[in-house]
Amino acid sequence: MHKKSNIVTAIVVAALGLFLFACVTMPKPTKENFKAPSIALESVAVTQYDGYWYFSKKIKPLKGEAGNYGAPLPMSFVFNITNPNKYPVRLDDFRFTIAFEDFDVNMVQSTATQWIPAGKTNQIAVPSMLTTRQTLLTLLVPNALKVKAKGTNAWALLEKWWKGVPNYSVPIFVKGGAATFSANGVEKVVPFSARFPQ
Repeated sequence: MHKKSNIVTAIVVAALGLFLFACVTMPKPTKENFKAPSIALESVAVTQYDGYWYFSKKIKPLKGEAGNYGAPLPMSFVFNITNPNKYPVRLDDFRFTIAFEDFDVNMVQSTATQWIPAGKTNQIAVPSMLTTRQTLLTLLVPNALKVKAKGTNAWALLEKWWKGVPNYSVPIFVKGGAATFSANGVEKVVPFSARFPQ
């Protein structure tokens, strides 16, 4: 019984010693030594696919109320975040714009906080939900001139995207990304962008 107690005490003392050694040897975060973490898009997945469709409010539904409704396109963007620092950093905010071809279609944000250990890589999955109705409005209003300049129309683009994005035949872009990291009161905003498939 006495031997077991000594072994437990020795393990606790050794663990405490390792912790204190790590605290002493770990550099204190400063503006000068805070290196920007790297952000790489690992994958994009359409998490559910219900086809391409759009119903106008003129159509009487079997149940519920009539309205302008469009097919959903839920997506998940997975990023690898690598911390090059000799101390852990915290991810506080993560945001970017989604574009199909060169048309911005949605802005997404994740405020889920996570710590990235020194010299390690974490992943973050950011969900997004698009509908043909919402995307149609972005093409008809802010992108109307660009659509016309391309010699196409909003309906043709919607069908192309809803049929092409699930099999990755349409390029998906991450634009204007900004990730906010912090450590010991020091903060750094890291820009990022990506294309999928690469």
